[in-house]
Amino acid sequence: MQSMLGNTLPARKVDAHKGTFGSLAIIGGGASMVGAVLLSARAALLSGTGRVYAACLSSNSPSVDMLHPEIMFRKPADLTNLAQLDCVVIGPGLGQSQAAIEMLEFWLSQNVVLLIDADALNLMAKHSYLTAICKKRHAETVITPHAGEAARLLDVTSEDIQQNRTESALKLAHILHATCVLKGANTVVAYDDGNYFINSTGNVGLASGGTGDVLSGIIGSFLAQGVSGLNAAKLGVFVHGAAADALVAKGVGPVGLVASEVAIEARNIINQLSSQSA
Repeated sequence: MQSMLGNTLPARKVDAHKGTFGSLAIIGGGASMVGAVLLSARAALLSGTGRVYAACLSSNSPSVDMLHPEIMFRKPADLTNLAQLDCVVIGPGLGQSQAAIEMLEFWLSQNVVLLIDADALNLMAKHSYLTAICKKRHAETVITPHAGEAARLLDVTSEDIQQNRTESALKLAHILHATCVLKGANTVVAYDDGNYFINSTGNVGLASGGTGDVLSGIIGSFLAQGVSGLNAAKLGVFVHGAAADALVAKGVGPVGLVASEVAIEARNIINQLSSQSA
C-alpha cells in the first residue's frame, strides 16, 4: 500500500523550481478562526507545495506568519488576480457571514481545482443554490466532511452517517460529482464512479481541534502539485493518519497530540514514501 501511494507523488527533478510544485490558496479564517487557515497553510507548505497563499476574512488577519513567513498573505479579493493558482482550499474557519457566502459562490464558479471543507460545506447544506453550482463544476472537486457536515448535506442524522459510512460517502460523491473524504475512524474516500478506499492509518490522537484543517492542507498540496482528486485524497488521508501513528510510536500522544505536530510529522512521512518509490 505504501509503495502504491508513494508512486502517486510528483517526481522531484533536479532542475525543478517553485512553480513546478504548484500554487495553492487557502481561504477561510473568519472572526476568531484565523488559526484554521494558518494550520492548513502550514500543512500545505510542509507537504511540498511550491507557493502557498493564505487569505482570511477576519479584519484582524495577520500580514505574516512568524513561524512560517514563506506563506504569502493576501486579501481574499486579491486572489482573483493570481493567474497561476493550481488549487484553492476553501472552508477552514470560513464562518457563515455574507462575505463567506459570496466568496464560496465565486470560487465554486471558477475553473480551478477546489477542495471544500468545514464551513464551506455547511454553507452548501444551508443554501441549495451553492450545491447546484457545485454539481455543475467541470474542474476537479474534493469535499472533506466529518459526519456532522455530511449529515447536513444529506439531510439525515450523524448517526445515520456513522452507520452507513461507505454508502454515505459514495452518495455525496455522486450527488456533487466530487471526490468525497468522509473523515473519522477508517476514513472513507469515495469517487463519483463508485470506487472507494477505506484508510487504515490514524488513531484517536487525531480527535482534536485543527487536525481537519491540516488534512485539508495536505490534500490541497497534492492537488496543487498535479495529483488527481482521488489519488490526492487517498494519499492525503494515508499520510495524515500515518503521521499520527508515527508520533504515538515516538511517545507523542495520543493524549495531547496536536494538529501542528501532525503537520510536521506528515513531512517526514511524505519524504519516506518518496524515497521508497524512487
